[in-house]
Amino acid sequence: MADTPATNGAQNGGAPNGGDAGSAPSLNALAQYTKDFSFENPAAPRSLAPQQTQPKIGIQVNVNAKQMSETDYEVELKLEGDAKTDGNVMFKFELNYAGVFRVQNVPKEQLHPVVMIECPRLLFPFARQIVADAVRNGGFPPLYIDPIDFVALYRQRVAAAQKAQAAAAPAGEGPQTA
Repeated sequence: MADTPATNGAQNGGAPNGGDAGSAPSLNALAQYTKDFSFENPAAPRSLAPQQTQPKIGIQVNVNAKQMSETDYEVELKLEGDAKTDGNVMFKFELNYAGVFRVQNVPKEQLHPVVMIECPRLLFPFARQIVADAVRNGGFPPLYIDPIDFVALYRQRVAAAQKAQAAAAPAGEGPQTA
């Protein structure tokens, strides 16, 4: 009879939100969706002609998150990019791809990194494919964005926020945007 409570707890998966001290951390994607997407080919059909030089590709990445409930977070992965040759825009895109994630039994000090690193890491392959397909459908070879180091991106963002906070504190100014 001594094993019965442990067996029942394991079958039920433990209590949500850390009711059981031994509960394993979990991260589940509940939904993924395109919130906003734009692709422009402003110089078509001229931009589709063979080019003398390789275009310069510029990509910007941003991650935002908002808490929806005690355990659920909406995470947005924003990708913006363009291709230019000789100063002329061949194409540009903006994608806001998002997901709703359930995060349970994660220590409070690790919650922010999990939401801002692991969630966009899960979204990225899908967003990358949307961009590649749109660029291909726009008449160009598909653009496969290189893998993104979300840990480095997170660290940059935290460092920039700390720097902005330190700069704003003595001056008494409001928050700055990066």
